[in-house]
Amino acid sequence: MSENHDAESSNNLPAPIEEPIANPGLAPHKPRPTDIDPRAERRAERQVAAFFIASMVCAVLFCVAYFTLDIKDETDTFIGLGASNVALGATLGLALMFIGIGIIHWARKLMGDVEISEQRHPAASSEEDREATLAALSAGLEESGIGRRPLIRNTMIGALGFVGLPLIVGLRDLGPLPGKKLERTVWKKDTRIVRDVTGTPVRPEQLEVGDLMNAQPEGLVTPHSEEIEKEGHSRGVEYLEGVDLQVEKSKSSVILLRMEPKDQTFSKRSPENWSVNGIVAFSKICTHVGCPISLNEQQSHHLLCPCHQSTFDLADGGRVVFGPAARPLPQLPLKISEDGYLVAQSGFLEPVGPSYWERDSE
Repeated sequence: MSENHDAESSNNLPAPIEEPIANPGLAPHKPRPTDIDPRAERRAERQVAAFFIASMVCAVLFCVAYFTLDIKDETDTFIGLGASNVALGATLGLALMFIGIGIIHWARKLMGDVEISEQRHPAASSEEDREATLAALSAGLEESGIGRRPLIRNTMIGALGFVGLPLIVGLRDLGPLPGKKLERTVWKKDTRIVRDVTGTPVRPEQLEVGDLMNAQPEGLVTPHSEEIEKEGHSRGVEYLEGVDLQVEKSKSSVILLRMEPKDQTFSKRSPENWSVNGIVAFSKICTHVGCPISLNEQQSHHLLCPCHQSTFDLADGGRVVFGPAARPLPQLPLKISEDGYLVAQSGFLEPVGPSYWERDSE
C-alpha cells in the first residue's frame, strides 16, 4: 500500500524545469559572505548608507561653495583653475560618484546574484507572460531588499534628493531676477512717441485707420534729421547709447494702432481717455515669454505673437483671446501735446514683459 502511495505521490510532483540552454561550464554558485553572515550583511548595509550620506554632504558643500567663493576675485589654485571652479566641480562630481558607488556596492553585496536566462518571446506578450513579468519584478524587488532595508532606502532617497540641490542653485546663473526692473521704463509724462527707425515724432493725422506702427519713446532712436535731434536736445532729451540703449529698448518698445473709435471697448484697465481718436499704444513685448509682437489682423484688431501664437485684442484693452499668455498687454496712456504730437500721459502703470513670480499686480 505504501509503495503504491509513494508511486502516486511521485507522479504528482512537478516535472523538473528544463533549462533553455545547457550549462556552458559555469562554476557552481558560491554564496557571498553577506548571504550567510548577518554581521557582514549589516556591515555592508551601513557601508551603502555611508556612501549615500557622503553624497548628501557633498551636495550641501556644493551649495556652500557656490555662495561663499566669489568667482570674480578668486586666485588660481590648480592648473589654472580658480577655487570656485575646483570646489564646484569636485563637490558635484563626488556627490554623483558616491551615489553610483553606493548603488554598485548594494548590488554586489546585498542584491540577489543568481544567474537567470529566458527565451525570446513575441512582441505581443500573452497574459501569462505579463503575469510572469510582474512576478519577476516583485521577486526582483524582494531580492533587492529595498522593502526590508529602510536604512539603505531612506539614505538613497535622501542622496537623490540632495543631489538636486546643485541643479536648483545653478539656476541662479541663468541671470539676475527681474526684481522691479520691469516695472520701470523710460516712459514718463509728456514723453514723445517716435517712429522706431527714423526717430521722428508722430502726429495723429499721420495714421490712417488700420495702420500699425512700431514706435519708441523719444531718446531711444537717434533721428535721421539733425534738425529734429537738435530740437530734442534743446528740450533736454538724452539719447541713450550702448548697453543702456538696448536694455531700455527691450522694455519700452510699443505698438501704435489706429482703429475706428466705435470699435473700442473701454474698461477700468483701459479707460477711454487713454486713446486719441482711436489711436492706442500697447507694449510690444508679449506677456508670455517676452517675444516682440507685431502681426496685426486688421479687421479684428487682434495682435499675434509669432513665438507661441498668443493673441491679444487691442480693441479691448489688450485682452488675451488665445494662447499661453496669462495677462493682457500693458497699455500706454496717450494724449496730444500742445505742439500736436502724440505723447504719453505717464509711464506704464503695470510691469511690462513676461509674467514672473515676483509680480504683485495683475
